[in-house]
Amino acid sequence: MIFGNSLLLSTLYTFAVATPLLKRDSCTLSGSSLSSLSTVKKCTSIIIKDLTVPAGQTLDLSGLSKGTTVTFQGTTTFQYKEWAGPLISISGSKISVVGASGHVIDGQGAKWWDGLGDNGKVKPKFVKLALTGTSKVTGLNVKNAPHQVFSVNKCSDLTISGVTIDIRDGDSAGGHNTDAFDVGSSTNVVIQGCTVYNQDDCIAVNSGTTIKFLNNYCYNGHGISIGSVGGRSDNIVNGFWAENNHVINSDNGLRIKTVQGATGSVTNVNFITNTISNIKNTVLLLKVII
Repeated sequence: MIFGNSLLLSTLYTFAVATPLLKRDSCTLSGSSLSSLSTVKKCTSIIIKDLTVPAGQTLDLSGLSKGTTVTFQGTTTFQYKEWAGPLISISGSKISVVGASGHVIDGQGAKWWDGLGDNGKVKPKFVKLALTGTSKVTGLNVKNAPHQVFSVNKCSDLTISGVTIDIRDGDSAGGHNTDAFDVGSSTNVVIQGCTVYNQDDCIAVNSGTTIKFLNNYCYNGHGISIGSVGGRSDNIVNGFWAENNHVINSDNGLRIKTVQGATGSVTNVNFITNTISNIKNTVLLLKVII
């Protein structure tokens, strides 16, 4: 009988030590500090609500647990500093990034705009994505990015849909190099049903395999682009589909840009049933950048 009690106590003790702490299901980040971010990142449901990100800091949501959902609520803003950014970074597998009704992610780009883009003051890139495993970015409302908006790099099996990028204020306030989607070294990426008002490429695919740009509206920018291809560590585009898009009031329609003297390849490009209207330069253009 004494042996049996000892065995029972030993078993209970072993169970208590071996059982890990459970992750918190839901966490909210709000206010004007990122001091709790390391704790919030451990949750599997993250709410970003009415947050002001301090100057020179990244809302770093990289390395999220598999299957995490990130929801933006209210207004997210960023304090001013001249630096390269990014202002937001998100990475992980099977991640869902969604925008709640009425939310806005406001880059307050007028603080940085000087009409010079890359050649003026240092401006932060906005959102860096490194998402894999059937991740989804859905229904975000992005306003007045200081510089490039979405850097889609080293992503695979990612769908971006229903995103609105509104940088119309930059038309008269010096917005420049405000690319909506820059894609590099990525595979099986679909960008669909998005609306973009900006002052540069609606999409620029610098490298990648099986990239699809479908049913989007692009206003006031530089149209749909492959490249510039060349001068990077990865200079291969293999499989690009631009289908059922509308490019309106833009400098260019559809174009492929390459760097003179550089090596690389562009294959399997498909422009299908795109509507191009009120284009200043050329509807279809092959451009070599010197």
